[in-house]
Amino acid sequence: QVQLVESGGGLVQAGGSLRLSCAASGRAFSTSGMGWFRQAPGKEREFVAAINWSGGSTLYADSVKGRFTISRDNAKNTVYLQMNGLKPEDTAVYYCAAKYSTAAQAPGEYNYWGQGTQVTVSS
Repeated sequence: QVQLVESGGGLVQAGGSLRLSCAASGRAFSTSGMGWFRQAPGKEREFVAAINWSGGSTLYADSVKGRFTISRDNAKNTVYLQMNGLKPEDTAVYYCAAKYSTAAQAPGEYNYWGQGTQVTVSS
């Protein structure tokens, strides 16, 4: 069982930066693949980034490549999403999710989800 709590969202101007954190409880974190997803009003949840259990493999959506960086600290049971060069189209609720071992893009592969944190980017 893994429980996830996101933090770090907020309001930022276009071009600015935010770092999201996802704190996990449970011993399974160090063997979990972790993902970040986002959902804007009226849109489906979409993949943003993912990282495997060791941090040695990462995946990114094309829309965030070169701007966002996913990382993890297994000693702190935390996964991060550093977001630079934010754009108004990045506005959404951001969710972290956990699955066994590997990184993946499909939301259906993830077993555990956090409650989400709002990111709003003003133009």
